Amino acid sequence: MASTPFSLDPKSTALVLIDLQRGIVARDTKPYTSAQVVEQAARLAKRFREAGALVVLVHVEFASDLADRLNPPADSPTPVSPLPKGWSELVPELGSDPRDVIITKRNWGAFYGTALDQQLRRRGIRSIVLGGIATNMGVESTARDAYERGYEQVFVEDACATFTEEMHHFTFKNIFPRIGRVRTAEDVLAALG
Repeated sequence: MASTPFSLDPKSTALVLIDLQRGIVARDTKPYTSAQVVEQAARLAKRFREAGALVVLVHVEFASDLADRLNPPADSPTPVSPLPKGWSELVPELGSDPRDVIITKRNWGAFYGTALDQQLRRRGIRSIVLGGIATNMGVESTARDAYERGYEQVFVEDACATFTEEMHHFTFKNIFPRIGRVRTAEDVLAALG
């Protein structure tokens, strides 16, 4: 992980947190626990709000009959079953602010089929700081789409987790350094000044 100092302009930077919702943070994650990821994300969200920077909270939600959930043929598909009540609710530890943007998605990535790109561009956002669960699913899918849309990106390694250490480390070693900067929460907090 690089440690080159950098700065973030609160006026053109957004914190985008992926799927920190009750049903997902209830899962066992690596290399950080869901509680650790939420704690780091909450620290970042608090500081971004204090700096006047945009906070975007993304969660995945489906219709009660799951008719809007992707389910193409796959060798190892995600099981499709009814979701418990409250599954898609954002965790309260993230806090909230009237200026926050809430994005509801129905895919792994937060851009396709949502107003995320429009909301960022209308606010003059050029850089996004990404965290959430799961590193190699929702976060990586969003990151790839952001890269293709020309956003500068910072990936907060200790504010992300997934279901095995190998999956997390692969993404942070092989994917994220090619499309943005990998930093810690402390690095990002310092970069906001």
